[in-house]
Amino acid sequence: MSRVRALIDVSALALPQATPPRVCCRLPMVDDTMSLLKPTKVMFRVVHCLFLLCLSALLPVAAQEVSYAWHNVRIGGGGYVSGLVFHPAVRGLVYARTDVGGAYRWDVAKSRWVPLTDWIGAKDQNLLGIESLALDPADPQRLYLAAGTYTTPQAGDAAILRSHDQGRHFERTDLPFKLGGNELGRGNGERLVVDPNDGRILFLGSPDAGLWRSDDYGAHWAKVDSFPAVATSPSASARNAWRTQPIGIVFVLFDPISGRHGQPTPVLYAGVSTRETSLFQSTDGGRHWSAVPGQPVGLRPGHMHRASDGNYYLSYGDEPGPDTMNDGAVWRWQPSSERWTDITPLRGTGKQQGFGWGDVAVDPSDPRVLIASTHHHYTPHDLLFRSTDRGAHWSEVFAHSVFDHGGAAWTVEHTPHWMTTVAIDPFDHDHVMFVTGYGIWASRDMRRLDDGGKVHWWFQDRGLEETVPLGLISPPQGAHLLSAIGDLDGFRHDDLAVAPLQFQAPPRYANSQSIDYAGQRPALIVRSGYLREPFGPAVRAAWSDDDGRHWQAFASEPPEGDGAGSIALTADGSAVLWAPWHAQHVYLTRDFGRHWQAVQGLSGDVGVLGDRVDPRRFAAFDPRTGALFASRDGGATFTPIRGGLGQAAQGHDHVQLQAAPDAAGVLYLAARDLPLLRGDDAGNVQQRFAGLTGVDAFGFGKSAQGRHESTLFVAGRLDGHQGIFRSIDDGGHWQRINDEAHRYGRITHLVGDPRVFGRVYMATGGRGIVYGEPQVAR
Repeated sequence: MSRVRALIDVSALALPQATPPRVCCRLPMVDDTMSLLKPTKVMFRVVHCLFLLCLSALLPVAAQEVSYAWHNVRIGGGGYVSGLVFHPAVRGLVYARTDVGGAYRWDVAKSRWVPLTDWIGAKDQNLLGIESLALDPADPQRLYLAAGTYTTPQAGDAAILRSHDQGRHFERTDLPFKLGGNELGRGNGERLVVDPNDGRILFLGSPDAGLWRSDDYGAHWAKVDSFPAVATSPSASARNAWRTQPIGIVFVLFDPISGRHGQPTPVLYAGVSTRETSLFQSTDGGRHWSAVPGQPVGLRPGHMHRASDGNYYLSYGDEPGPDTMNDGAVWRWQPSSERWTDITPLRGTGKQQGFGWGDVAVDPSDPRVLIASTHHHYTPHDLLFRSTDRGAHWSEVFAHSVFDHGGAAWTVEHTPHWMTTVAIDPFDHDHVMFVTGYGIWASRDMRRLDDGGKVHWWFQDRGLEETVPLGLISPPQGAHLLSAIGDLDGFRHDDLAVAPLQFQAPPRYANSQSIDYAGQRPALIVRSGYLREPFGPAVRAAWSDDDGRHWQAFASEPPEGDGAGSIALTADGSAVLWAPWHAQHVYLTRDFGRHWQAVQGLSGDVGVLGDRVDPRRFAAFDPRTGALFASRDGGATFTPIRGGLGQAAQGHDHVQLQAAPDAAGVLYLAARDLPLLRGDDAGNVQQRFAGLTGVDAFGFGKSAQGRHESTLFVAGRLDGHQGIFRSIDDGGHWQRINDEAHRYGRITHLVGDPRVFGRVYMATGGRGIVYGEPQVAR
């Protein structure tokens, strides 16, 4: 059985009133106190208050809180939406789950997605991968999320998040096994399901622990020991470039008409991701299970849907997806006759050039209408097929479609792929949605296809931001924000509310890794990135001398390494240091790649940074060991940083090193289990920022009015409390600027705006780029 966590309120959180700053005073000695107690009761109250005030000054005090407004920097989509579920009884109520960015609910009135999991904090980052979601067909207020990103031993807990008000508040039940919201098979589903006749009952298919059941609205869970052992066998796992991963039970489905309201539904099905016998049925509410007769074997099931006429439709692939799939099929099963019919719209030409099937959706209001999506049909692109006769005949949809890229201009360079979920609105035949590896496309005129017309698609991602930023810069001139984005390229944001095109090509990277500007020449910017084979360009670094408006690839790459990696500029832009992945050396160029020289004193796979003031100075750090290095000859040679600063990070991981924005040779050092330190590149520690016990990310912003110090922003732990903090007086006092509803998991990068006081940009692990500004009083 699992333990239950306390109620988490994320909808009506108000920022607490600002607490006064610490007051220092002398704590009276006992004799002094006694003498003060004699005159009057008024004097007693004064002394008592002074005593408590002084005592409080000796105890840890939470940071003063400043009210901030939080928003996403608009990109639109950007990541893999792994599932969509419409509520069958409420018009417009639909939820989306993502592999690393939490869950969303569509707001019909505002025509945008509402994030539901921004309250998840750094220590629970693993819960932002949503493996499955479930709705109660009889109670539209209830929502369940199966949350857990990875199944590795070092990954955090997995949990069922339970809501009774459409995701405005959640209760949490930890699970005794892991979930893989960002692993193989994450586009299958749904693994989690609510009994349509008895909302107390839920079933959950796990990756490696079999089938589980709850009879108290998901608060407690027990394993269904009778489920076939194939669910935990080696055949129910798959391997990708990372490792062999358990896939297990990928969907559970009830037959609602087999039961009656108020009593457990007797008939349900479960599908196991195996090429062996994979579909199982129970006729006694899940107590006993048997294989469905006559089913196809040799492929793995991904989705199963019930039509209103009692037929079932299943999509299959030889792999669970989404990484790869080389073969597949679509089948119809008729339980009344136990008849299986292959209704695959299009056949592949062989396993090397072939493809599988992501999903086959059924129109809830018309059992004849089906929509099926190919998976890994990359030549020329994936396809969508529609049938109006239960799969006897199919029409190809995209051949008669128009895509509107106005809402997110960058999508013009992408074609739909990873279409593992297709959903048809139960209240609108024309409203169809499908997921991709970069967001959601939707149509409201699907039936125009029947009359030979065009189907129009728009990018339905307003409010849904699921990118993983890998680098952020906010130069003192030009665009306020430039970014390097995982699985995309990067963006130049002049307007934070507008989704721009990606950086102008060429070059075009599928994954930008690192970005930097020259401290004394901020219009000069460099970035590194890569494209997966076989599409990779010859050179995986680029430079711009006009604030990122136009780019040019470096003339060549260093003689070794896999591109990307860390890249940095000198303060005057006269030289570039590049540490490509898997290289034995770090390399220096003074002519954007026409010539390279190996740096002396550094091995590969380190982070590099240029001093913001002195063009002769560079620094480097090994994020795995904490070793620090410095150069004072423009990056040609490096020597280890000794002293207290160099020793502080030894043996620590997640090390971060930054150069001061306004002083030569000054470095700031932090790690997740270290306080923030300031020192110099000779190794001398100049300041330890008291109260900080761990730092996830930090950065610098515009000074407050009347002060000369840069505002310092930190995401981490202050006096044991996790939060996002700022200091306008060089760490003398701290102010918390976020609240419990805006935590965004673990912050990975953070930078203040040097031109707008109080504004801070943050890179999340899946919720895109978030920025905060002081709340304007009204």
